[in-house]
Amino acid sequence: MAPKTDNTEAIVLNFVNEQNRPLNTQNAADALQKFNLKKTAVQKALDSLADAGKITFKEYGKQKLYIARQDQFEIPNTEELALMKEENAKLQEQVQEKRKAISEVESEVKSLQSNLTLEEIQEKDAKLRKEVREMEEKLVKLREGVTLVRPEDKKAVEDMYSDKINQWRKRKRMFRDVWDTVTENFPRDIKEFKEELGVEYDEDVGLSLQAYSDLIPHGKKRGRGQ
Repeated sequence: MAPKTDNTEAIVLNFVNEQNRPLNTQNAADALQKFNLKKTAVQKALDSLADAGKITFKEYGKQKLYIARQDQFEIPNTEELALMKEENAKLQEQVQEKRKAISEVESEVKSLQSNLTLEEIQEKDAKLRKEVREMEEKLVKLREGVTLVRPEDKKAVEDMYSDKINQWRKRKRMFRDVWDTVTENFPRDIKEFKEELGVEYDEDVGLSLQAYSDLIPHGKKRGRGQ
């Protein structure tokens, strides 16, 4: 049910006085929808208030602009205006400080939200503690001289390594025999011929067969003729 006429006028009058700026019927009707007032009721209340001298209005063609009566408001003098401006400046400064504080809090909240939860921290802590225990156990074994690699695994690796070194030595010797045969009495410069073919010795690429051979455990090295 719509408000009674007197109640409608009271609502409209209070709104006009609070706004204290020129308003047309549509402005007032839009703002007073929350009171379930229709545009026609607002128009009627504005005209009634104007006729009663409670508000003033000016006509611009077919449109009326309504405004609160200014004689009901106390107009501050120059000194009061200066004080009001000073107070306003202080309030603005406080507003900026509050906004800055809010921004800092929001930033801190975002930072906290991006961190690990307590449950995640506990899980990570447990995982790290387990890794530490495993590493400490391995360290103890190493200090006690316990062999962590099985003898058969170690022997298999050493045999494979030794075989690869012997294959390297054998292929190197085969290449050298062929190369010496081809280049014997060769009419061109051997170095230029080698570069033309893209041939590279071990030494050209920083490799040393002897250095790798020295890594073979004593007793498993084969003679140079093997």
